[in-house]
Amino acid sequence: MIDTKKIKRTPAFVLDYELFMNNLTLIKELQDSLPITFLFALKGFGMHAVFHEIASVAKGATASSLNEALLASPYFRQLHAYAPVYQKNEYETIANMATHVTFNSIAQYEMYKNRSGKAELGLRINPMYSTVETALYDPCSPGSRLGILPTDLQTLPSGISGLHSHNLCESSAEDLVQTLASIEKHWGHFLPKISWLNLGGGHLVTRKGYDLALFRKTIKAFHVKYPHIDLIVEPGAAFVWETGYMVTEILDIVENNGIKTLMLDSSFAAHMPDCLEMPYSPQVEGATITQDGEYRLGGSSCLAGDWVGSYSFQNEPRVGDVLILKDMMHYTMVKTNMFNGIALPDIGIYKENSYQVVRTYGFDEYQRRLS
Repeated sequence: MIDTKKIKRTPAFVLDYELFMNNLTLIKELQDSLPITFLFALKGFGMHAVFHEIASVAKGATASSLNEALLASPYFRQLHAYAPVYQKNEYETIANMATHVTFNSIAQYEMYKNRSGKAELGLRINPMYSTVETALYDPCSPGSRLGILPTDLQTLPSGISGLHSHNLCESSAEDLVQTLASIEKHWGHFLPKISWLNLGGGHLVTRKGYDLALFRKTIKAFHVKYPHIDLIVEPGAAFVWETGYMVTEILDIVENNGIKTLMLDSSFAAHMPDCLEMPYSPQVEGATITQDGEYRLGGSSCLAGDWVGSYSFQNEPRVGDVLILKDMMHYTMVKTNMFNGIALPDIGIYKENSYQVVRTYGFDEYQRRLS
């Protein structure tokens, strides 16, 4: 565990470098031993201070905008691009950088197919298998705008070399098995005709308890059936799962109807909005999440709902205490905002028992965002 006394300013996103490298080691071993390509999805984690390390493992990266493509391109050998809809003034720049471009609809493909340079082109399909309980994160929900339905694609357009499917979110190897089975059921007639199949993100191979044996078996079995297909996954969270923290100080404690709220110098609305969107309560060092806990964690914004959880603490919290919120690397920094003019947290790396701040933010960042 990190020594918070070495962190002189909070709030701060702190990457534990040793844990991070452990994840990369596992992903490298899987990629080296299996017929699979791991890409790194920027949408989950954009801390480019460690992109060199990620690029030494992942064969490429996936970008969903021009800014993500520009951030990734200096580091990664392959650049895969996918956006639900491409911005007209960005597309050709993205395509000129990308090795692969995936379109969300036939209309987008027809619009851009002759403006795509040397990139390999693909279509996003709906795999017809829904496994995510939270509707906000379910690409296969009824009426979804993401991916083409089997009934809407009877023949594979000329120039399409691959298919892209994304339906998982922090999911298991069992969900991978079911996803591939559903793709074979609904899209199997196209599999002999493509050279790559991208299964998107959500493959949480670095989570404790993930069935790696089943993952290996599934990938090998697919390769035996379709040896001509480059099977691709593009997790974002798996690279940094449980590798870092939000370090935050208690500035005040308020009580209302027997509920005590620890008022933090961080904000869930501004710094960790995924906690409110999913929603979920982060694990806290020295505390337990319980239904009848005495404490909530309160954010520093004026949004009434800027709070999470029900916690019981081993030791009574006091003003001035520093809390460590766990697993705060993925889908945090990439979603921050400056609501209320609240400054963004520092970004730092804890390595070999020392702490280095790699990015700080101030008024100039807030001013530039607005006008």
